[in-house]
This record gives sequence, structure tokens and C-alpha cells, in this order.
Amino acid sequence: MFSHVGKSRTPRHNLAIASILGFVAGLVNVVGFFAVHRMTTNVTGHFAFFIEDIFLFNFSSAFHFAMFVFAFFMGAFLANFMVETYSRIRENETYVLPVAIEALILLVIGLTGNYLIKESPDTIALSLLFAMGMQNSLVTSISKAIVRTTHLTGLFTDMGIECSQLFFYKNKLHKNKLIKSIKLRLTIIFMFFSGGITGGILFTYFGIKTLIFGTIILTVALFYDFMKIRLLLLRRHRS
Repeated sequence: MFSHVGKSRTPRHNLAIASILGFVAGLVNVVGFFAVHRMTTNVTGHFAFFIEDIFLFNFSSAFHFAMFVFAFFMGAFLANFMVETYSRIRENETYVLPVAIEALILLVIGLTGNYLIKESPDTIALSLLFAMGMQNSLVTSISKAIVRTTHLTGLFTDMGIECSQLFFYKNKLHKNKLIKSIKLRLTIIFMFFSGGITGGILFTYFGIKTLIFGTIILTVALFYDFMKIRLLLLRRHRS
């Protein structure tokens, strides 16, 4: 799911990664908002608040919102930098470090979150935005911009366009391609929603430690891909 890149990547791989990362993004979105009352998976709202504070001369508050936007940007930058670097070394392992870092961030925030909520809630928001920037950049790079998972605005836009195209394109092959794309976007939306519901329910019991559940999901996904590759290499070696 992660390891297949380029021509070896299929719609099934994109569906798998969309399901897992969409769920994690939905979970982080809700848990982050419940914990610090900040959006932690996208920066559209933060940019609007940044502009508002600039006009109101609230430069201290504007700086905080600018840092939120910058954290997401830096996460996206770093993830793609890692992908490009590792693609020149071991193409099938380009995803490992970004996913591992995201999982580690969720783990650390989950374990220290109760302290940070009181002492430095912005650290939580900055960390989660950085992690989500990494995730969005990674999945965009791996899927060649077919999959995005951290926010729904673009998904609903693309799905609206594709649904309207169904009324105009009569070619069966093209229609099938559109239907597959719509199913993929519906899957991401459903998994994002499911992650949010799960995050909301678990938050009532575990608080911000719910983020550790995201770490577990990412770790299991990494381990699954690792074992899959090793078994494939073993079979090739035996044959």
C-alpha cells in the first residue's frame, strides 16, 4: 500500500492508503479540536484568522496563526524532501521515515498532552499540523496527487466535478474511470468521518491519549508493508 510507487501502484493500493490515512486524519482532527480548540489537519481557517488579526493589529495573535500555517508547510516540505531523497536510494522505502515520524509525533503528544494542554496548548496544535502536513504531502507524492486525506474541501470539489462529468462522458472506459475515482473519494470521506467519530468517542474516555491509537494504526500499517515486502523477496529468492 505504501511501498508501491510509480507504474506498480494500482487503484487498490490507493484505496488502502486512503482508508488508513483518512481514518487517522479524522481522528486527529477531532481529538486535536477537542483538546485545544484548534483545527489540526488543515490551515484554511488559520490563514483567515491570521489576516483578521493583521487588520486588527493583533500581531501577537497573528504570529501564532502564521506559525500554524508554517508548521503545516514545513511538514509537507520535509515529507516530500524525504521522499525525493529516498527515491534515489531505495524507492520502495520512501514512505518509511515520514510515516514513522508522524507516528512518533502522535505518540509523544498523546503521552505528554495532558501536561501540554495546561502549559503550552499551541505546541500540540503546531505538532499535529506538522504531522498532518507530512501525511498530506506523503500520500500526495506516493499516489501522484490522486489521494489527499487531511481535509475534505478539495475532496468534495473533485467529487462534485467528477459526478457532473458522468452526465457528459458517454465513453464506457472513461465512465468506469470516473466511477472508480468517485468511490475512492467517498472512501476517504467515509474513513475521515469514521476516524472523527471514533476519536470523539475515545476522547471521552482517554482524552488526548486517544492519539496513541493513531500511532498504533500507522505502526501496524508499516509492519504489514514491511512483512509483505520481505515475503515477496523471499519468494523471489526461492524461485
